[in-house]
Formats: sequence, structure tokens, C-alpha cells
Amino acid sequence: MKLKEKYDVVVVGSGLGGLICAIILAKEGKRVCVLEKNNQYGGNLQTFSRNKTIFDTGVHYIGGLSPGQNLYKYFNYLGILDELEFKKLDEDGFDIITFDNDPIEYNHAQGYSNFIRVLVEQFPEEEKAISNYCKMLKDTCSRFPLYNIDLGESYYSDTKIFQLSAKKYIESLTSNKKLQAVLGGTNLLYAGDSDRTPFYVHALSVNSYIESAYRCVNGGSQITKALLKKLREAGGETYKRHEVVKLKIEDGLAVSAITKNGKEVKASVFISNVDPKLTLTLVGKENFRKSYVTRIETIESSKAAFSLYLVFKPKTFKYYNKNFYHFKNDDQVWDVANYKVEDWPSVYMVSMGVKKNPDGYANHLTAMTYMDFDEVAPWEDTFNTVAEKGERGQTYEEFKREKEQRFIDELEKKFPNIRDCIEAVYSSTPLSYRDYIGSERGSMYGYVKDINAPLRSFISAKSKIKNLFFTGQSLNMHGILGVTISGVATCSEIIGNEYLVRKIQQANTPSVSK
Repeated sequence: MKLKEKYDVVVVGSGLGGLICAIILAKEGKRVCVLEKNNQYGGNLQTFSRNKTIFDTGVHYIGGLSPGQNLYKYFNYLGILDELEFKKLDEDGFDIITFDNDPIEYNHAQGYSNFIRVLVEQFPEEEKAISNYCKMLKDTCSRFPLYNIDLGESYYSDTKIFQLSAKKYIESLTSNKKLQAVLGGTNLLYAGDSDRTPFYVHALSVNSYIESAYRCVNGGSQITKALLKKLREAGGETYKRHEVVKLKIEDGLAVSAITKNGKEVKASVFISNVDPKLTLTLVGKENFRKSYVTRIETIESSKAAFSLYLVFKPKTFKYYNKNFYHFKNDDQVWDVANYKVEDWPSVYMVSMGVKKNPDGYANHLTAMTYMDFDEVAPWEDTFNTVAEKGERGQTYEEFKREKEQRFIDELEKKFPNIRDCIEAVYSSTPLSYRDYIGSERGSMYGYVKDINAPLRSFISAKSKIKNLFFTGQSLNMHGILGVTISGVATCSEIIGNEYLVRKIQQANTPSVSK
């Protein structure tokens, strides 16, 4: 396929948000081109293979995917549901919260009535607190129109919703410290912080999983493949190994994307699915007001992660159809991201891949914990991806090996036989994430949301250049659902919010035969 001289829309970056924008606009008859720097499309949906085993880089499980729920409706509108294969996690405990020196496993169950029932069994004196917590989750989510595929007044008009602290609200429900820790125990999903994280971030992240929780069979890259198929069916084009290094501006408008391999791609509209801070550099900061540049450049990025990837010997390690969130202490659930190096890892999340033909055993496991970018700062001038090979040196490899063994030592406390089951060990650091995803300092979840400055980190889909738009996890929310919504929000600015929402609603309205 050969690049055209000009397109209606050029999308820079093929992450989920960018692909969704491309499909929506291609379905509307626009000539769309997606330019991707890597050897693989999909951003956080990318997978990699080691020892004939497929690992996800960012998608460990997905919520809101049962019929009638929000992500199901979005995927149905995009036309990709029939292309995807999922396995529903355990309904009575899809997320398990555990602590050192406490043998009890605390369960988050699917379905609100079930969620309440299961937790009340473990906290029989706390039914009122648990019920009020669930009501607040649902009430908060109802305030976000696109989360519910609905038309409505912008939630920005009521800033109080952004100023409610997640930690303080949960503490207001009950004096039971263990229950407080259990309700906040999945905050690794959004890098929860005791002093800053708003309750709405907690609610939007947790609610969809309580409604339903699934794993992707054989990895999340199947979502990318399904999206690419639909995009090409709609006439869209995609080009990998086409890194955009400049967006050319003339008379205040973006006119073309210049790639590293010397191509110039012209378009009427440009959508950036890369970090807004990087977008400013691609455009040239001189093309924006200084106050706008300063605001975006000074927004803090969320925490980075270290991920451990274990390949197991055949039929040695039991498959768990659930995720584990483990903390050393139940009184530090909201502060573990700010760890001391000697205490690392003080929290971790464990998830397993699911095979097409399960036999009761896991063939691999991914464990994730926080890692401060400063720990890998000695190698920050290096770069390494499949598309652009590089070396970080022996000291970096030694650093990774030491971290891997420390992490496995912690996992052994929870899974005593795990070391004997391991066939191979791999890992990634914030540098890996930075290089492949393009996020600042390897940030996992876009920009920090702060109750103390609630609107400062919000990036509008509209940039200060009339025909340049943003999409992706840095807009409002991260995750599969959050980024899907960001793609819809971006396209709403281009083709109209009411028009697009009505189309998505109509796609999910059963036709009545006469």
C-alpha cells in the first residue's frame, strides 16, 4: 500500500484511542491514515512472545463487557465483538486483596448485589458501609455522560465531584481499618495516592470491573487485530515504522506530518495519540501560547512500573481465574507508590494469561509493582525497541536480574512453590514502557489527577490549533474503557457529540421487526 498525497485525517500513534478515532471517522466516509512508530500496532494492547508464550504489556483484564454494559456497547458499535474471545473471571472473587501476616483472602465479587453479599460475609458488621460505598460508586459514575453512552451536561460544570478524596471518603464510611484497606485495595489500577487521588477516579476504574470482569484469551492484541480489520474494511490505512518527528504548521493550522523515514503526509485534520507533552514538541512550542505550554509541561505524570513475566514449566503451577493485589501492610494501601528502595516491592498485582484450551494450569504469570523512574535514571539516555534496537549495557541487565529475584522472593511468600515451577524469567522497567508507549518517564496511567488542583490535569480533546486534536489515556481516564471513551470524546469534537452518541445508541438498539 502506498501513502496518498493527502488524507482527510491523519492519526499519529496506533494506541487504542487512535485506532478508535480512525474507525469512527472512516465509518463516516473520511479518508484516514494511521502512522505508527513501532513494529507492532496497539500501544498498551501490544503483546510479546517469549518461550512460545504470549504476554500482555498492559491489558490484564477488562470490565463492562457483558451485554448491555458500557464497553460492550462501544465495542458493539465498532463492530468488533464477534472477533474477540474472552473468559469471565470468577464471579465470587475476580480480584483478591491480601496482606502479609493475614491468611484471609478478601474478595471483590462481580455484580453489585454479589459484591455486597460476599464482603458482608467477611465483614458482617459492615453491611451499611459496604452498601453505601456501592451506591456512591454508581452515583459518581452516573455523572459522566460518555461513561454511560448518554447525552448530558458536561461534568466539568460541577467541580465538587473532582475534589472528593478517595481515601477520605472510604474512611468516612467505616472505622474498620481492614475494610478500608480492602475497599481501596485495587488502587494499583490507577496509582492511588492518599493525598491526591479523587474518588471519581476510583469509581470509574472499579465500577466497570464490579459490573463484569474478563480476561482476553491468548492476549489483548486480539483487540488490535479486530480494530485494524474493521478500519481497513472501512477504507482506512495504517503504516508501521513511520515515526512522526514533526507536525508542520502553516498559517496557524497543521498541514502535514513529517516522518523519520522522510515521508510528508498531508491532511485536513490531525489527531495525536501520543503524550500531549511530546505533541507540543512535534508541533513546535512556539505555535502555542506560553501559558498553555507551561500548563501542559508542568502536569505531573503518574507512577511507572516494573513488570515481572514468568514462564512456567508445563502443568506445575495452578491457574487462578482471578487477580491478586498483595500489600505488606494494610495501613499503607494508599502510600505504597512512595516506597523506600529497601522495602521494594511493598505491593504487587498478579494476573495470569488464559489459554484457548485450558487444562487447569497456568503457562505464565505477570506480576506488576511500582518503580520510581529515578531507579532507572542512570540509563535514561538509552533507547531500545524492536523497531529501533539499542543496548542499555551490563549494569542495566544486572539491575534487572537483582530486581527480578527480589520480586520472586516476595511472590514466594504468597505462592510457596512458585520458584520451582519457573522455566524462564523476563522483566520490563519504566524505560521499556517509555520507549514503546512514548509516555513521559514510563508513566503507566497518563497524568496525575489531583483533588487539590482538580482541573489542572484535564486536557481537552481540542488543542489550541484548530485542526489538531488529542486522544488517549492522558485526556480523562486510562484503561481500555477510559481510552475508548477518549476516542469517542475526540471524534465528538470533529463530527458532533449528539450525532455520534445517537449513532452508538442506535447501534445498540434492537431492531423491531414489523
